[in-house]
Amino acid sequence: MARILRAAAAVTALSTVLSACGGGTGGDGADGGGAGGGSIEGGVVSGTSGPVATPTTATATPAETITWGPCTNIKRPGGETPAKQNPAQQCGKIKVPLDYARPDGESIDIAVIRVKATNPVKRIGSLVFNFGGPGASGVDTMAQAAKAFTTLNSHYDLVSFDPRGVGRSSGVRCGDSAVIERFTAMDTLPANETERARSRETTKEFVTACQQTSGRLLPYIGTVNAAADMDRLRAALGEKQLDYFGISYGTQLGAVYATRFPKNVGRFVLDAPLDPSITLATRTMVQTKGFQHAYDAFLKDCVKQPRECEIGSDATIADKNVNKLMDELNDKPLKVGKRLLTQGLAGTGIAAALYSRMTWPLLDQALSQAMKGDGRILLALSDSYSGRQPDGSYTTLMSSFPAISCADTTERPTPAQLTALEDETLKVSPLFGGAGMGLICSMWPTPGNDEARRVNATGSAPILVVGGTGDPATPYEWAPKLTAELRTGVLVTYKGEGHGAYLSGNACIKKIIDAYLIDGKVPDRGIVCTGS
Repeated sequence: MARILRAAAAVTALSTVLSACGGGTGGDGADGGGAGGGSIEGGVVSGTSGPVATPTTATATPAETITWGPCTNIKRPGGETPAKQNPAQQCGKIKVPLDYARPDGESIDIAVIRVKATNPVKRIGSLVFNFGGPGASGVDTMAQAAKAFTTLNSHYDLVSFDPRGVGRSSGVRCGDSAVIERFTAMDTLPANETERARSRETTKEFVTACQQTSGRLLPYIGTVNAAADMDRLRAALGEKQLDYFGISYGTQLGAVYATRFPKNVGRFVLDAPLDPSITLATRTMVQTKGFQHAYDAFLKDCVKQPRECEIGSDATIADKNVNKLMDELNDKPLKVGKRLLTQGLAGTGIAAALYSRMTWPLLDQALSQAMKGDGRILLALSDSYSGRQPDGSYTTLMSSFPAISCADTTERPTPAQLTALEDETLKVSPLFGGAGMGLICSMWPTPGNDEARRVNATGSAPILVVGGTGDPATPYEWAPKLTAELRTGVLVTYKGEGHGAYLSGNACIKKIIDAYLIDGKVPDRGIVCTGS
């Protein structure tokens, strides 16, 4: 499962850190829908080409007023409800067409949250966030994340939303918790064709469940339609142009929005960028290298003071100990209460902790304890990554992620292509190699569309693109590529570790982004900020 999730950035550094502190990525909980509209479930959709939104102008986008009220079902990172409501947070919803080809037909609700500007005198407007995924709940993440954006919050209402197919916005469900549990726990290092066949069978069960429970919605999921929804949100907020902060997958959503609505682009920050144009195979290989780089950096950092590194006295020994643990888990999963820490879950836990340098000490502790027979921390890290709640239910993350990812591409790899890719990536990294999203997309029940892979924002205002040289999930090479594809991008480089530059705490990056968003100051091209 780890190799499937890493086919795109499933969580941002912020989500990982919050989860590590509290246990879950946040989401809509186990209520099956949450505020802002129930799921569209059931029904089988025939194999037609996936509908996508058509571009509209600012004047053509229908505007509605959002009725704001208390946020009654926010979930904390561990899945629990806050002890009391935060009066600064307000929730609402907007209606959007299920099918933009039939704008007067059936509609769905998009759940929205805002944290009002703390200094109304200096208020600029609304700043809309997408924190990543695809599949992460913007509503729950913003409820926890606003405290990380206090400078921006003094000038902006901080706004986020659950994109269509996520959480409260008709969230996709791929069967019950038992189906998802089997999918997340499956072995990710198939040693032979028998185990490969078992992995394919488990994935097929998951895909079939997606079709059975959310088949009617699947053709209308995807980044292009989400971008059209975001323009409806802009209009509903009363903004002439959209000011936007996209992180990880949020950079692809922002790039697609800028392509389809260039004149509506205000101040745009794309932090930890994806390159939408590349193939699934290329994405898998680049990310395999990225996570291996982050893992190597973690080992080197851990052994700088050998007595403090619990998994080994030097990087070579530590790596051998980790590989030994993974081999042991492959042969005999570790019992954790009533559950089992499998090799696949352990790999996911390791990946989760590599998203941020702040969680490296926790990873050292988690691996060390697992080597001693206690897999609780490693399993909690895995659960945080996949959206598993303490009660055993799952947020829609594990279901929304493949639904959006496979909708955004027409690629459907053959078994031979998947095996070849798996073999190639395992040579690069035995720990992180695999077939990536190709396996699940090869079985996906609805055809995809390549519109979200075509980016060109000619005519937009300058767009700030920020890439990190040590980013495992969105490797740096994608940053200059996306900048060039946009035509209006301005690249800033962060020389440091972790997924997402602004949330790294780097003062140089924060100063540049704050000045751009608050004062409209576009930085010079080629600026480099060095991490500590």
